[in-house]
Amino acid sequence: MSRVVNRTAVITGAAQGIGAAAAHRLAADGYRVAVLDIDPRGTKVADEIRLAGGRATFALCDVADESSWAEAMALVHRELGPVDALVSNALVTDGLPLHELSVESWNRQLAVNLTGAFHGVRACLPDLARSGTGSVVMVASVHAWFGLPGVPGYATTKAGLTGLTRQLAVEYGGAVRFNCVVPGPVLTAQWDQISPEDRKQSASATLVGRMGRPAEVAAAISFLISEDASFITGASLAVDGGWSVGKKSS
Repeated sequence: MSRVVNRTAVITGAAQGIGAAAAHRLAADGYRVAVLDIDPRGTKVADEIRLAGGRATFALCDVADESSWAEAMALVHRELGPVDALVSNALVTDGLPLHELSVESWNRQLAVNLTGAFHGVRACLPDLARSGTGSVVMVASVHAWFGLPGVPGYATTKAGLTGLTRQLAVEYGGAVRFNCVVPGPVLTAQWDQISPEDRKQSASATLVGRMGRPAEVAAAISFLISEDASFITGASLAVDGGWSVGKKSS
């Protein structure tokens, strides 16, 4: 892929994990990067990008709050200019089965994981449509396709993102491309809470025999946003080491 010139990307949930990896990758591709997160540690990601010679700014943003988006976008426009790409990655989850899940937690997961993507697209859409090559990538999960005990809110919202991707691709046609990455088990901070045995089991469930790295998902995001993917819209790309294909032969 050729280096990007004079383009700005907004990435939500970019303080750590896949979001931070995407911020670093797109900065390396040449994008000016807006690091959005409710976690102030996103400042460190923006600082690292600038230290490496890129352009980046951090905006404190609760993606579930429309007014927070307005404030963040005002900062992005002032610091980096109009938006050419959006990576919708922010998420929350609590790991509880339905009978233990509070209404408040359910609603918060919907608000951040799904409505947050809605707010993000609405906030960026005027810029994306004007650019002529606007691109959006949603970050879902293989649990959009396959159930997992204990994550009804997470799985439901991630399935919603794949549906939203297809719907928006239809609604906006050639004006803006909408695609989705669907990661499998990826070594992010949330896996620190998982037992070594469960991590080993997740790794062995992939066809490649290991867990993924955030940078590998970021590489897929980079491709889908780029002009190399200009004929791809409405797609959901599995980045899961073959997890969703089936079990490897013994």
